[in-house]
Amino acid sequence: MRIDILTIFPEYFSGILQTSLIGKGITAGKIDIRLHQLRDWATDKHHTVDDTPYGGGHGMVMKIEPLVAAIEEIASPTTVKLLLAARGESFTQKKAAQLAETDQLLLICGRYEGVDERLDAYIDGQISIGDYVLNGGEAGAAVVVDAVTRLVPGIIGNPASLQTESFNEELLEHPQFTRPEVFRGEAVPPVLLSGNHAEIEKWRQEKSLADTRRRRPDLVPPNRTRKG
Repeated sequence: MRIDILTIFPEYFSGILQTSLIGKGITAGKIDIRLHQLRDWATDKHHTVDDTPYGGGHGMVMKIEPLVAAIEEIASPTTVKLLLAARGESFTQKKAAQLAETDQLLLICGRYEGVDERLDAYIDGQISIGDYVLNGGEAGAAVVVDAVTRLVPGIIGNPASLQTESFNEELLEHPQFTRPEVFRGEAVPPVLLSGNHAEIEKWRQEKSLADTRRRRPDLVPPNRTRKG
């Protein structure tokens, strides 16, 4: 899978792309991540990529010309092109799974007060990693890269571990425990030591539902809202 990142701060990603599973995936040739400096497509001597907003207001707006020029050079007809922006649709595990099936993904990092609205005609959508405002889209792009690349075949050593993670089955993942069996008087639930896999699975499903009700009730399907 190839991921292109268009940004005015490519150095933001230097450590991320060398770390953990992403770094290993790049080394193994499973994923190809390319960084692009947006200023390379600016046409003036100062490499300007922003300007004051029409109608007045605070801050600056990213210019349309360098963005479109970069997109047209980097992207192919099948590339999925997404702008990281606070106004975008929420990024979810389902969206990550969809993007992991694409051959090429172009992530465009917004900055300043936003991007010229006319960019919408040249991209496939906008995504946001949460209901808050960041200095720019780089942090969001890093989150998307992390969430998407781990779903690419061959990145995770044990693919079966992906099946029980939070959000894959609408609910949060069940609690996990490891050694020691007792820590400061608190013991691991006995059922996990029983060896009874049917009972363990039942316990995990019950805990998954209970934790979701407590922490993220908005995720509980309507047919599972009743207790018990």
